[in-house]
Amino acid sequence: MRIRRLTSADLDACTRLATARQWGPERHKWALLLDVGEGYGIDAPDGDGLAATNILTRYGHDHAVISMVLTAERHARQGLARALMEHALEQAGDRTVSLHATEQGRPLYERLGFRTVGRVAKHTGVFTGEPSGVTRPATADDLGAILTLDAEVFGTDRSELLRRMFGFGLSVRVAEQGFGHCWRNDTNVVIGPVVAQDLATARALIGDLALDAGGEVRMDLDLAQEELVAWAVAHGMGQPWEVSLMVRDGDLPGDRARQFLPFMQALG
Repeated sequence: MRIRRLTSADLDACTRLATARQWGPERHKWALLLDVGEGYGIDAPDGDGLAATNILTRYGHDHAVISMVLTAERHARQGLARALMEHALEQAGDRTVSLHATEQGRPLYERLGFRTVGRVAKHTGVFTGEPSGVTRPATADDLGAILTLDAEVFGTDRSELLRRMFGFGLSVRVAEQGFGHCWRNDTNVVIGPVVAQDLATARALIGDLALDAGGEVRMDLDLAQEELVAWAVAHGMGQPWEVSLMVRDGDLPGDRARQFLPFMQALG
């Protein structure tokens, strides 16, 4: 089974595999990640779609993220996920690599040298609240300030991904020393990224983005940020599902205290 690069021509096969593994199809998300990242896959030997996938997304010269780690049920426990992970790690070089892991995937990642550095819970619900009055819709003129702030907070260059926010998402908002974004993913709207100077600004951005979206929204909350989690739950966000944030070869760059919601959390 040969590892090959995935392209936009593989989008249908990727969404079929995701649906078969009880993920949502997440077509919008796959399309973006295949554009800004490096998708790798193994074709099923019977010719029926993809046997396994993952995507490596590079941030600057020192960080990379692995996501969309999937193996078809009929090809499970054949070493395909490990082979793809080893290939992606080789491509990442000496970068620090991070990922979000389900309990099912975590043992493999630990064997590959990843360690757990935090826990994240996916909360979904209909947000209840009032407009903050302190955020506004972003325009193209705000992009430079957004990219500068994000590079400072994350300690690496995510500009290739962030430049797509205006076309990819539903809403981008800014506040004093903060910005946030939301985007549609299958049946709900995901809030993220949200970067802010303090908790109050983050709440304002998150709340206003959720109100912009209307209906059910999703927030992937760092459980270390207990006040933000309690606030979200009090405003209608429930049904948490936890995953592990894992890192290999170093520490996560940047100021995590100002990173309130991720962009494109993807599970493995």
